[in-house]
Parts: sequence; C-alpha cells; structure tokens
Amino acid sequence: MPALLIRGAELLQGRVADIRIRGNLVADIGVFEPCDGEQVIEAGGGLLIPGLHDHHVHVAATAAAMGSVRCGPPGVEDAVGLAAVLGQAGEGWLRGIGYHECVTGALIDREWLDAVAPHRPVRVQHRTGRMWVFNSAGLEVLLAGGVAPPGLDVRTGQLFDDDGFVRRVLGGTPPSFAAVGTAYARFGVTGVTEMSPGNDDATAAWFAREHESGALPQRVVLAGQLALSQISGVTRGPFKIHLHEAQLPEFDAVVGSIQAAHRQGRVAAVHCVTLAELVFTLAALREAGVMPGDRIEHASVTPDEQLREIAALGLAVVVQPNFVAERGDAYLADIPPEDWPYLYRLRAFREAGVVMAGGSDTPFGAADPWAAMAAAVSRRTRGGQMLGAEEALTPEEALALFLADPVELGRMRYIAVGSPADLCLLAKPWQEAREFLSADLVRTTLIDGRIVSEPEFP
Repeated sequence: MPALLIRGAELLQGRVADIRIRGNLVADIGVFEPCDGEQVIEAGGGLLIPGLHDHHVHVAATAAAMGSVRCGPPGVEDAVGLAAVLGQAGEGWLRGIGYHECVTGALIDREWLDAVAPHRPVRVQHRTGRMWVFNSAGLEVLLAGGVAPPGLDVRTGQLFDDDGFVRRVLGGTPPSFAAVGTAYARFGVTGVTEMSPGNDDATAAWFAREHESGALPQRVVLAGQLALSQISGVTRGPFKIHLHEAQLPEFDAVVGSIQAAHRQGRVAAVHCVTLAELVFTLAALREAGVMPGDRIEHASVTPDEQLREIAALGLAVVVQPNFVAERGDAYLADIPPEDWPYLYRLRAFREAGVVMAGGSDTPFGAADPWAAMAAAVSRRTRGGQMLGAEEALTPEEALALFLADPVELGRMRYIAVGSPADLCLLAKPWQEAREFLSADLVRTTLIDGRIVSEPEFP
C-alpha cells in the first residue's frame, strides 16, 4: 500500500509530530524514519489540520460563474464600469454575475442593457441569485419557444426566482467542475456541502460522476429536495428550504415538509436572510418539532429575541462572515444603524451556546474560507469600516467554523490515527499563521491520502 510521511508538522493539539499515511487514512502519529520508497513531505513545523469543509456552496453556479463577467464590487463600482464590461465585443451569450443596484443607483432593466449592449444576448444576475435581467436580444432567445415564465416582466426584462426555466430553455452542457475543484483545493478545502434547493437525483448522479472522475476531488454532502435519494459517491444532506420574504409559502406546507424530512432521518436547512424569514422559520420549526442538526442558513439578521429562541430550540447556524467584508459597506449605507448590531452575528451565537459552522455561499460570496476567517476576526468592511466589533471571533474560533464535521456540525474534526487523510498543511506554525489568516498560508492539500494541490513556496 503506498505510504506518505509528513515530517515535523504541528498539530492543533500543540505537539509537533510525524504523520504516516497509508492509503486514505492516517496510519500513525509519532517520530519516524522514512521507509524505503516512502514519499516524504518536510513540514518544517507548519500547522497540519484536517482539510477545511465549506458548509454552504453552490458548485454548479460557481462553475458557471467562472465563465462569466463580474458586474459588481469590488471589480465594478459604478455604471460606467458596468457599461464597459457588458459592452465588450463578442458573439453568443454574455453572462454577468454579482450585480447590485449600488453600482447604478437603481436596478438596471432591459432598456439600460440595450443602451450599453445591443448587439448580443446579455443576461445579468443580481448578487442574491434571485433575479436575472435580460436585454432585448437575450429575451428574444429566451422566449423563442413562445412560453414566458410567471416571474418574467417582459417590459423590464427582469426575471425573478426561475433559474430552472432559464436552464431548461437555454440548455447547454452541464459545466465541468474541474476548475472549481482546483480552486477549492488551493484553499485547503477537502469537502463541501452543496446547498442548492433544487438538487435532485440527476444532480446527485452528476456530482458523483464529477467526483469519481477527479474533476471535483472534494467530498460532497448534497442538500436538496425531499425526493433526493442516497447515491453512491455523495452523502445525502439536509432538506433545503429556500424562503423569500415577498412570497412566503403556506405555513402548514412548510411544517409538513420539515416533518417529512425528519421521517427520512434528514435535517432541515432553511435559508433566512431577513428577519421575517427567520421569524417564519422559527415558528415552523416549533410547530414541526426540532430534530438535532436542524440548521439556519445565513441568519443574516438576528435580533436578541430570535437568537435566544435559536439557542432554546437547539438549532445550528451556518454563517457567512465573508459578507461583512464583501458587502459591509453597502449594508452600512442601506440598513438603518439600529439594525447593524444584528447583522451576521458570531460572538453572540457562540456565547449563547449555538453550534456554528462556516460557509462561503460561493459564487454569491468569495470561495476563500481564509478570507472569511479574517473577516470573522476583524469585522471590517472592504472600505475599512467596522461592522459589529462585538461579534468578532478569535482566530482559533474562526478556524473552527471550517473544521466542523459536515454532518454533525457540533463535532470538531482532529487528526488522529484512523482518521481520513484529508489534510491541509500550512507553511507556518499556528502562532504565526493566526496573525494573518490567508490562503497564501496553504502549502499542500491532500484528499484520500493523495496530494491534490501543492502551490509553489519560496
């Protein structure tokens, strides 16, 4: 059985040791001499941790985003910049992502897009992922079959909450996940929880193929529909409920679906980015009954009363501290100051005993978990403003968000004999690394005992 020896690595427990890997498991921890033919990595005292797990991603959307143009901060800050990226010459679809109305002062529409990009089909996605805006050429392609989805306003070219229609009509080959898998590996990410609510058995089979081929080497937990089956190659995850405040579903139907998920042995994961969505969710979970592991995704706005109820119900929260850095300046401009203390809370959850795990929400947030950790510690926006200083975590607590077990969020993962050889080796010991949390620290990433990323270091 092929063996690999990592020599002189610092472990989270504080000791420096050698770690011998056989196959896909940690075989031994101690002080060893290399065996004949054994591959050796000299860690030089760098911290060795379990590979990071991103607990909230959208892999297919991330793959698509890699072939798209950015239409919002930080790359695009104003209408002139947006017109420049959308007006580039070319044929076929131009797909824009990450747009926010702070760029243009008001939502763009069909007429606006026609003025800057009239000669090719263009569609631009709002950074929430809930709206597409089409120019006239794009609408012509979208409506070629003579059917308009209910969420489309043909006059404005704005389509709300119907990605499924866009995929069905525009077709195309599902993207390869190879670029996504490579990017995650460079960050030290060895596992992801895919949280798109429409995930079904066809999606699961697709993910299994991409994982088996090595395109997406990371272990995958797949959330999705109630009808989602367990398919070899991926782990079936939570039943995902994606709420929209403007059109909340029937309360009894949500309660029934949560209970149905629990009967399957699955937890419920509910998208809550507004206070109304959170209040609705807590009421539904009270009525349905809580299963250990039920979780709130985002908890973007959590006043004290709702925080206490989350703790009392024993719910977990999957947080995105990266949004403090990425969107904090817009929050400070658009949200009343009296609500600022309730945005993307961390310390308050921890002190209330609420289990937390970290997710990037990529592509709607940056995929870099180290940037998310840094934001959790600094609580600073991209513009340097402080947002919720009292909610800051220590570097150790921030790292722990991405070391939580992907299924049992309340359980931390450590390196031990018999544990999976899904590992992330840093270039520095923790006492140095904790001072500047950055993906530049990642030296080597292993999944199943195989090196999947080894950036060059000076």
